[in-house]
Amino acid sequence: MVTMRDVAERANVSIATVSFVINGTKRVAPETRARIEAAIEELNYRRNAVARALASSRTRILALLHPCREAWPNATGNSFVMSAANGARERGYDFVMWPVNDDEQMSHLLAGGLVDGVLLMEVQFRDPRVDRLIASGLPFALIGRTGDEDLPYVDMDFATTIDQAVEHLRSFGHRRMALVTLRMKDPSGNEPGWIARVKSAYLDAMAALGEPAAVIAVEGSSAGGREAARLLSEDFPEATAVILVNERASAGLVKGSRALGRTVPDDLSIISAATSAEFGEMIEPSLTVMAAPAGQLGRLGVNALIDQLEGAQDAPPHVLIPCTLVPGQSVGPAPIR
Repeated sequence: MVTMRDVAERANVSIATVSFVINGTKRVAPETRARIEAAIEELNYRRNAVARALASSRTRILALLHPCREAWPNATGNSFVMSAANGARERGYDFVMWPVNDDEQMSHLLAGGLVDGVLLMEVQFRDPRVDRLIASGLPFALIGRTGDEDLPYVDMDFATTIDQAVEHLRSFGHRRMALVTLRMKDPSGNEPGWIARVKSAYLDAMAALGEPAAVIAVEGSSAGGREAARLLSEDFPEATAVILVNERASAGLVKGSRALGRTVPDDLSIISAATSAEFGEMIEPSLTVMAAPAGQLGRLGVNALIDQLEGAQDAPPHVLIPCTLVPGQSVGPAPIR
């Protein structure tokens, strides 16, 4: 590994002079600085992150806090992560994923001084991690929302997304629509804010239509999708369409419905929301999706955090972006009953 001593020897200066240039702690003659910078470039010298942090009180490292679950992230979650990581890199920051499920893990993060700021995903409506971050004074931004709308966040506009999904199904003659969402294994019952907002938007839409609501929550897995198909058949047989907000259950819902004698879309139409068009293409028949703006939100979230760190933010961002309808083959005319 190239060291500061190697740079000093190449530039024919002292190690102290190299340090002055790298850390900006003392003026160095222009011709000497030029030799040092040329040596750094030729040797491809990179400072140790810890040394850099000691010199500047900044690490230029950002942490993405996420739940420590085997099934996380899904395909859409990966898009959030990669877009945030690329956005951080373009602005000169490193980006690490930091699983946090309890106070001890959170304490390690806050006490270590290893990161300049935090981007939080899978935000709960009442999120104790947010309370800890506020108390610590560590800068943060949210991809998602708590019940406190004054915090810095970017998020999907679930109300608009569900309304558009309902209108698309109505254009095919559907009125009896069920919602299939994600069942969380949180013993406290404190679910992510997006689940609460999806259910609220759906219930409002059904009330406006004067139709009964049917909400089914299942695990995010193929088995969960098959369970949803069974519950739809047994408990809500009058439903002719489903709004699915549970990406991992997609294939199971289609296969499970077929096994019960209900084909898609002849007997049951499906819109999969907050997912990706690419994922919808992996299902047979291809799903009509409300494509999540994952790449856009990931970059906006990390930029909101970096702007906060660099003092370029006048007010906390409050950004909502709806999903985009991408037609597939899983929506058809409502069957006549």
